[in-house]
Amino acid sequence: MLNFSLTKLKQSHEGPWLMLDLVMLLLLTINLLWIIFDTLFETQLFRGFLSSISQQVVVGYQPIHENFLVIDLVFIAIFLTEFFLRWLVAIYRKTYMRWYFFPFIHWYDLVGCIPLSATRIFRFLRIFSILHRLHKYQIIDLRRTALFRFIFFYYNVFVEELSDRIVVKVLSDAQEDIAAGSPLIDDIFESVLKKRQDIVCAWAAAMLSHIGDSLADANHGKVFRQHVRDSVGRAVRQNNQVNTLKLVPVVGSTIERTLEDVVTDIVTQSVVNLLQDLSPDKVDYFVRNTLTQFDPQEQALENEMLMVISEVLELIKSHVGEQRWKAELAKH
Repeated sequence: MLNFSLTKLKQSHEGPWLMLDLVMLLLLTINLLWIIFDTLFETQLFRGFLSSISQQVVVGYQPIHENFLVIDLVFIAIFLTEFFLRWLVAIYRKTYMRWYFFPFIHWYDLVGCIPLSATRIFRFLRIFSILHRLHKYQIIDLRRTALFRFIFFYYNVFVEELSDRIVVKVLSDAQEDIAAGSPLIDDIFESVLKKRQDIVCAWAAAMLSHIGDSLADANHGKVFRQHVRDSVGRAVRQNNQVNTLKLVPVVGSTIERTLEDVVTDIVTQSVVNLLQDLSPDKVDYFVRNTLTQFDPQEQALENEMLMVISEVLELIKSHVGEQRWKAELAKH
């Protein structure tokens, strides 16, 4: 059921136009059914079938069939009148940025009015546009119809199959590039990052300095300081030489706690100073002289990581390739 809602029709403030839509929908339905009937009437098989039911139907409809084009022009005149009326209203309301946009956006209305067999099919699109407009204002609810559910399901099947094939193709190309040693990473570094290396280094230095300032703050750096304190505490307690301090009478435990606090402050302040003192020049020197120097072991490790990425992409392809619509169809 379309679940027609008169309340929504009143609330839409588009009552007259939506009622016109309903009238046009009725006329389009009659016109299209008549076109189908008249097309079938041209075949000998269909006329023979009608004759077996009633010869008078064939005889009575023959003059109408011979003048079908003239009668269809009456429908076309109504459709064009409604089209130009909506165009004028669109110009008045400034619905589109330019007054002449309307016929281009609603091109199927004009094409469907051409009295040719090949163009009359576009009148179906006009039905869909009216149904969509009524559905948008919740005058009717297409989701309740079996036809809508059928079309929507197979639309999702089509989109899923198409998108899955595209994603799998893209991932396969990525795997081939990785296996062939694609220069993409080098191209990104040379064409993008290297040209803006000064900006990237300045940004990195600013971010690291900001992190250092946050760690130096009593409130923001509390978690970091606690982490350092816990790590230093474990290291101190596991150190045999420091453990001998406990043997010192009275002050042994105090010395151990003091040592933990001192080392914690030294480590924390060292990290803070390191981050705050990093200038763009130092970051640039680090990038130029450190990141570009890889030994054979590091290069082999990089190749292994590329293999890991390739295997991950293969797993993603297998999951993407699953046809979920079959599982959904099996539920029904």
